[in-house]
Amino acid sequence: MNNRDNPSNRNTLTPEIILKAYTTGIFPMAEHRRDPELFWVDPKMRGILPLDGFHVPRSLKRRIRQNPYEMRYDYDFEAVIDACAKSTSDRQETWINREIIGLYTELFYMGYVHSVECWSKGILVGGLYGLSMRGVFFGESMFSRERDASKIALVYLVARLIFGHFVLLDTQFVTRHLKQFGALEIPREKYHELLEDALSIDAKFYREVPVEDEEEALSRLLQSRTHTS
Repeated sequence: MNNRDNPSNRNTLTPEIILKAYTTGIFPMAEHRRDPELFWVDPKMRGILPLDGFHVPRSLKRRIRQNPYEMRYDYDFEAVIDACAKSTSDRQETWINREIIGLYTELFYMGYVHSVECWSKGILVGGLYGLSMRGVFFGESMFSRERDASKIALVYLVARLIFGHFVLLDTQFVTRHLKQFGALEIPREKYHELLEDALSIDAKFYREVPVEDEEEALSRLLQSRTHTS
């Protein structure tokens, strides 16, 4: 399936169809944020971030230890996805249209979609969102309005996924931004194998254990071997 197969629209798509699609390895996108139609994507080469090989650059570790932002989860998801949909100087166009916003907001209230947010003085300055299912987290988009905000959100996401026993972080594609953390491309067939295994794992984005355990997961990431930066 390529990027142009099976165009769809809001009259036929439901949150349940979206969930089923993810289990088969496909996901929806729009050509641009003003395009009312969606299409299914199943890349020949899939981007993933190996959780057991996640790299945090040394300079970013120092920044995180300074606690520059207040970290929140699922506090203002709608503001996060709206920010991800907006154009910026570094990103002139996005693939998040009104249909995507509507569908993923429904999935958020159903408990499948989550956001990791960076706040500064009561203002949302960066974050990301994605869809959580069994042992896989499907990363969707991120944004940053202040220094390192999206990068820090990603590090906190990975700590939470490790803490919650996830085994697969799907990034869909690999960007220069993600390569510094160890993102790599794998063939579609290999991705489907990893996906099948991950869907058999009973992982949880929220675990009912002391928060200190999650802090320990973050601490392990910050103490691991680094790339110079």
